[in-house]
Amino acid sequence: MKNLIRFCIIIILSILLGFTLHAQEQYAKLEKNRNIQAQGLIHQLNKTSDTLILKSDKIIHSLYTINQNYTRELDIEIDSTAYKLPLNKLSIGKHVFVARQAPMKIIFVVRILKEIPTQLPESYRTKALVAIKQLNSSVEKENSARLVVD
Repeated sequence: MKNLIRFCIIIILSILLGFTLHAQEQYAKLEKNRNIQAQGLIHQLNKTSDTLILKSDKIIHSLYTINQNYTRELDIEIDSTAYKLPLNKLSIGKHVFVARQAPMKIIFVVRILKEIPTQLPESYRTKALVAIKQLNSSVEKENSARLVVD
């Protein structure tokens, strides 16, 4: 009887831990257009859900978004068959995307759930920033801060 109670407690705890653990945070959610005529445009999020990936066999002429306040946040001329849009440029909330291909417009929805952190440019990631030291020298009046690197 004691073993059965212990077994049940272990199962309940493992189920509760399974709900609380997440491998990655989800920044955005995509609601795809399921229309048969829209199958020519592949629209998906990357693994970290911070970039929208558009691919098509036809040229995608433009892409624009309408947010929940009915204003356009992005209006981009693409003129290519593939495009990657970083979603950190959008505000939190619901965004209706309209991708314009030659005779039709394909509409889908992306919901931004959390603020997406912006990544540093490659030049900042490779250089180690150690410290910033304040100088009170009379010679260096114009430069009030200097980068100190080992």
